[in-house]
This record gives sequence, structure tokens and C-alpha cells, in this order.
Amino acid sequence: MSGQAKGHCLCGAVCFEFEHDAGQAFHCHCESCRRAASSVVTTWITVPRGKVCFTNGEPKYFSSSPGVRRGFCGTCGSPLSYESPVHPDDVDLYAASLEPDVIVEPEFHVYSDEQLPWFEVHDELPRYGGSITSGKPPVRKGVRNS
Repeated sequence: MSGQAKGHCLCGAVCFEFEHDAGQAFHCHCESCRRAASSVVTTWITVPRGKVCFTNGEPKYFSSSPGVRRGFCGTCGSPLSYESPVHPDDVDLYAASLEPDVIVEPEFHVYSDEQLPWFEVHDELPRYGGSITSGKPPVRKGVRNS
């Protein structure tokens, strides 16, 4: 899907839009993302910073680790974004905060080494043990071996 995509927090106090054809989607299994979202896995869409526009309200930010900012709604607490010095020109947006008509097609998994032992995503996407920016090849494709 190309064109404008929209999203918002639970209460609607913070709304955003972006050029959807600019993004790349992936699943993250790291402990930090899991805890920030209270979810077993987080699905992100990465968008160039200049393509994201907050159309209502502004997120509040929490520094979860050095240089990392996690955006959230100051009213309802919904997590909305992730920003890192590793990719300073991009913003990661929680795919779950997007409008239902926005089609998100994840391309890979990251931090599969931190994946919860009792949860599995049944797809054949490549799984990276850590960050995709590490330059290391995927540790596997598809689900874990029993």
C-alpha cells in the first residue's frame, strides 16, 4: 500500500500520519520492546523521520537506554514510537497503533535470541539473533526446532 497512512493512541490525544510506501516492517522480540508494550512481540514499521507528521498532540518520551527515546501518549499511556542513534534518520512506529486499513507486511524478526520460550510466530521469515544492523546473517528462517 502506498500513500498516506494514519495511526493514533488509544484515546486519540496523539495522532500521526506518514507516507506508507516509505516504511519497512519487522517483528522485535527484545525484552525492552516486550516490556514497553506489555506484549510478547512488537511489530514495527520504520519510517524516515521527515515522512512522519503528528497531526494531533505530541508524544511524551521515555529514555529506555542511552540515546533511545520511546514515544507514548501522555494521557492514556499507549506506546507509539522508538528512536535510536543507530538509525537517527528514522522513526519506528508501533504497527498496532495504525489504522486497520494500513497493510503491514513484516520482512524479518530481530532479537530472536530474546524470544519468549512459550511463544512462536508461525511464519517463514528470517530470524536475526540480535539487530539486523549487526551484519550477522539470520540464525534461522521460520519457527524454532522443538
